[in-house]
Amino acid sequence: MTLKSKLMGAAAAVAALSGAQMAMADAHLEEITVGYFLEWPMPFLAAKASGAYDEALGVTVNWVSFDTGTAMSAAMASGDVQISVSQGVPPFVVATSAGQNLQIVDVAVSYADNDNCVVREDLEITADNAADLSGKKAAVPLGTAAHYGFLRQMEHFDVDISTMEVVDMAPPEGAAALDQGSVDMACGWGGSLNRMKEAGNILLTGAEKQELGILVFDVTSAPAEFVAENPDLVAAFVKATADANAEWAANPTDEMLAVIADESGMDTEATQASLDTFEFPTIDQQLSDAWLGANAATFMKGVADVFVEAGSIPSALDSYEDLINVEPLQDAQGM
Repeated sequence: MTLKSKLMGAAAAVAALSGAQMAMADAHLEEITVGYFLEWPMPFLAAKASGAYDEALGVTVNWVSFDTGTAMSAAMASGDVQISVSQGVPPFVVATSAGQNLQIVDVAVSYADNDNCVVREDLEITADNAADLSGKKAAVPLGTAAHYGFLRQMEHFDVDISTMEVVDMAPPEGAAALDQGSVDMACGWGGSLNRMKEAGNILLTGAEKQELGILVFDVTSAPAEFVAENPDLVAAFVKATADANAEWAANPTDEMLAVIADESGMDTEATQASLDTFEFPTIDQQLSDAWLGANAATFMKGVADVFVEAGSIPSALDSYEDLINVEPLQDAQGM
């Protein structure tokens, strides 16, 4: 199966499932399920461990981990998950471009240095001779931020990806494949990216990617119907997340770090290393033009157009502005 058909197939499956989405009104909710990533340490995990979300929302919050943002989209489409934390912008764009009715309710994290592609060390390929990647085999989690970054980096280095063998692998599998020498390049994030770097080298730093317009940030997303029918609950959720971020920013204690590490399935050293590359915008920052006020919608349109040009999705929306719902954040300001 080709790169194009795999991603289009995933988008079509999500679109078909989206008709089955089920929303529950605030008054009838007893529990919700929230998706997140392991090996992706963020302050909200401390609030997860303490039960702060259950207390703030007044319902039982069940948590389920995923390997990719595309899997999050499918789970929200089927109604199995009501909110996804730290879904990458590209998988969000893929799903909504295919017709899934999702909304962004906050910016979860910005991480230009924690999402990248790594080339196997023995190939001795760097930014200076990246053209040598032509014909090589790459492990890429399709439809994710890492996939978008891969496409943009190959475009920058003028590497024709049609000459490459691109295999769809979640980051943990891609890291293992790179270490075993069964792929020449692997793309991913978090703990998996750290393991990839042990077997190879990156081509561009986070700052260099940003200079090229390759932004890397995740969002908290949810089915639009769920947000519309549960506005107070969603506002309470983003407020609890913002409170955890503020606590970490003000007082990043060893105790909090240990909890985040445990919840992430990582050791404290690796957790701190990841957190050092993360930025967590405040509510005020998220509502500014730099983020959800303007730039995010423009960036999503750019992501979609890159995927269309690469033949990964059939078409893009005219605009992604309506997929950003700032009302939960605005309500959270007054809580």
